[in-house]
Amino acid sequence: MKNIYLLFEIVLACLSFLFYKGIKLIIGNLFTIYLAVNKKQASQWRVLSQKTLQSPLVLPVLMTKGPRWNTHAIIGTLGPFKVKQEIAIDLESANNSAASWIAVVYSFPGYKTITSIESDKINSDGKWHCIKLPPGKYSFGLRYYNRLDKIVFPAVKIDNQEFVSNVLVPSDINNFYHDLIKAKNWFYLSLHYYIFTILKLRKYLPESFVRREYLPVGAPDTFFVYNYLEASQALYINFAPEVINNYNIYFTLYDRSSLPLSWCQIDTTQYDLPAPQSKGYYLLRIRPKPLSSTNNLTLDWQLEEDNDEIQKLNLIQLSGSYPTTKVD
Repeated sequence: MKNIYLLFEIVLACLSFLFYKGIKLIIGNLFTIYLAVNKKQASQWRVLSQKTLQSPLVLPVLMTKGPRWNTHAIIGTLGPFKVKQEIAIDLESANNSAASWIAVVYSFPGYKTITSIESDKINSDGKWHCIKLPPGKYSFGLRYYNRLDKIVFPAVKIDNQEFVSNVLVPSDINNFYHDLIKAKNWFYLSLHYYIFTILKLRKYLPESFVRREYLPVGAPDTFFVYNYLEASQALYINFAPEVINNYNIYFTLYDRSSLPLSWCQIDTTQYDLPAPQSKGYYLLRIRPKPLSSTNNLTLDWQLEEDNDEIQKLNLIQLSGSYPTTKVD
């Protein structure tokens, strides 16, 4: 019976995979056309919020382009726009809005990462930080982690001309995540049904394929740890003290349709998650703390115990010269 159920599960997963790829292509092309012709939307910050989700196309776009929701960051996007030489970002606004942030420049319409700006790696006391780019069309994304009291998305210049001015956003702008699971339906479940299956069969599949299908586009120094959770399976994670001292750890649990169920920032050496009662998967985003000394260190994770009732993970910090199972 188990073999028959597994075969049935694999067939459904293959159908889900094909469905996801087809819908992603259709919706992606529609959204690209929408941004290309809607100059007003392209020239203002689009900060992810309950208001932006009210647009009919936004949620389907996010569920195909970025379905592993980052519930810990305040996220804004900008563009597309044409660049001849450079773009510049207002550092003062960004630094005063979050303890840690990352801005990413993408090609358009391919959405390939061109370069990134990370708050803890900018050696500049000036107001503006400039990025030299080849002539072309680009889009821009900004993520604020560990927000401060006042949140302002920064002014951006293109070729020394202001493209967008500072935008103040509410401090509770991410509250919409608490109700996002209510959007669950057969469409989103069908799109992401295959993810649970490939995570469960991970040891039989190329790791590059699993990473590509599951992981978001992360910052260069972000580590990802992830796995599936069976229904009624508890999760226990142990962290080495060095990991807690040097990294910010963000945990998100998703249901099988890839909508967030719960999330938190972990700052203790042990984290226990009660059994969620439904199949799903989790993702840990692990980022170096500002000013922490992690240049010669990397992370390794070990699955100590994995059965239908309990899953145990150990996260340890090792010297960079050791072989690791870093997931990037």
